[in-house]
Amino acid sequence: MTIRLTVAQALIRFLSAQHTERDGERRRLIDATWGIFGHGNVAGIGQALLEHRDAMPYHQGRNEQAMVHAAVGYARQSGRLSTHAVTTSIGPGATNLVTGAALATINHLPVLLLPGDVFATRPADPVLQQLEVPYAGDVSVNDSLRPVSRYFDRITRPEALIPAALNAMRVLSDPVETGAVTLALPQDVQAEAHDWPEEFFAERTWVVRRPGADPTELAEAVRAIRSARRPLVVAGGGVHHSRAERALAEFAETTGIPVASTQAGKGSLRWDHPQDVGGVGHTGTATADELARTADLVIGVGTRYTDFTTASGTLFCGEGVRFLNLNIAPFDGHKLAGLPLIADARSGLEELTQALEIHDHRVAASYVAEYTEDKERWEQRVDACYEADEPDVRPTQPQVLGALDAIVDESDIVINAAGSLPGDLHKLWRARSRDQYHLEYGYSCMGYEIPAAIGVRMAAPDRPVWALVGDGTYLMMPTEIVTAVQEGVAIKVLLIQNHGYASIGGLSESVGGERFGTAYRFPSDDGTYTGAPLPVDLAANAASLGMRVLRAKTVSDLREALAEARAADTPTCVYVETETADTVSGAPPAQAWWDVPVAETATRPSAVKARELYERHVSTRRRHLC
Repeated sequence: MTIRLTVAQALIRFLSAQHTERDGERRRLIDATWGIFGHGNVAGIGQALLEHRDAMPYHQGRNEQAMVHAAVGYARQSGRLSTHAVTTSIGPGATNLVTGAALATINHLPVLLLPGDVFATRPADPVLQQLEVPYAGDVSVNDSLRPVSRYFDRITRPEALIPAALNAMRVLSDPVETGAVTLALPQDVQAEAHDWPEEFFAERTWVVRRPGADPTELAEAVRAIRSARRPLVVAGGGVHHSRAERALAEFAETTGIPVASTQAGKGSLRWDHPQDVGGVGHTGTATADELARTADLVIGVGTRYTDFTTASGTLFCGEGVRFLNLNIAPFDGHKLAGLPLIADARSGLEELTQALEIHDHRVAASYVAEYTEDKERWEQRVDACYEADEPDVRPTQPQVLGALDAIVDESDIVINAAGSLPGDLHKLWRARSRDQYHLEYGYSCMGYEIPAAIGVRMAAPDRPVWALVGDGTYLMMPTEIVTAVQEGVAIKVLLIQNHGYASIGGLSESVGGERFGTAYRFPSDDGTYTGAPLPVDLAANAASLGMRVLRAKTVSDLREALAEARAADTPTCVYVETETADTVSGAPPAQAWWDVPVAETATRPSAVKARELYERHVSTRRRHLC
């Protein structure tokens, strides 16, 4: 039996029948489609979504990149079992997907991209928005999505959709390979009719695998842990992707091994769990970073070991330190010349715990006492940062976080991606649940927060969802506020005004750049932007886009506004200006280095001094080879 449909109609019908399953939980793989229509997709995918609107929900976006962020937020909150598709026109609509695709792929989060493409039959050449490449007739702007996609195909014939669609689902549901998947759809092919085998539209379930460890690797891992005196777990995003939080807690409680977390892994243990020692690396806590410096075995669980985690190769400097890498991806499991333990995070942790229980293995009581006391001291520093003795003054950024911390419970979700907030949050935030802390720091993409909050709220409609944004990030992509208003998605935006790129300003100062070009101020006579702050009113802007706005001038105002926003059932923004425009946030300084190369030769004293400090840090870098 065959069914006559256009390529676009067949694709939408196929997508509506795809499911994933893990641990008995079955989810629809593509839960909805975001779209902005133009001449590259309006008569194809657009018409198909209209015709099959009962089978495939549609959401209208304002910016193509933002639609990808919303889909990624949905996918992360759904445990990677479900995601959204995103369709665009050809040309600028398609190329606007590139940043979102890179973010999805770097963070190992599934999203399906369906950009329109130029005519496959080439009735006119070139057509509107076509990139002409003299040396290749089959290249379009969509080829810019190849390096940021885990799978890419261009559907130039109807018959090609069947293997391409199946491959797309295979990659989206693969815990190792998942990321952005692109099916480029020439606009003429989208509208072409074809007789499709009925079996193509049958319901399919893609099982998300949980592979266990190889016995030899497991035995070697157990020996390494038993011989270590000062082991440290570094929990990465793979803990959350695998839903391995409980398994990690059991492992830590059984062995007494402390657990530090990357940005993606924070919340793997609750902040008040005895073995949780906070964030690790450049934005980490003093407790975790000191343990990292003296560790003789680093047990990475689902981490990629980025430069923030390793302090650009300077953090893990203990004599004879070795790495044990539990990771489902062999590429990451072999990093830092570590012992690989290639397995699903939950399966591998359960197997390690069982093997170590047989030997009744636990770290020395003195080690537990050491990190417990250090953890208590750090929490006292957090209390001091959060505390506001004078409630009638402007808050510092840590005091803003403290005010939010005081009203949330484990149901709240906090989203951030860029600026000075990630550093403050990693050091200070007290994560109360496995998914409360949602930091996109693989790509650290400004503008992610608001659209991602929409996607997260769609996946968790009964939970308070907060998008924490600075003024720099807000100005990158506020347009999806309109989407939140239109769709009735009651996100909460905490908008912090500090008149510029404060985090980059601080970094610029530390590397001899003297904060050049980082403030939102009028230019001065010397060519620097050091004049008066710009007379912008971001609160009025948010209100003009349809959002309810609560202005907070003092700590006391802020507390009241946050409580009111949390109770709101419509999209609500809390706007607050922090204490000063040019100071650092007020949080504890970095506890570990980060490599940002400094000018090797310069005439300005600030750059000369910064280079001297840079060379001292570089000299401590270590390459781990055994």
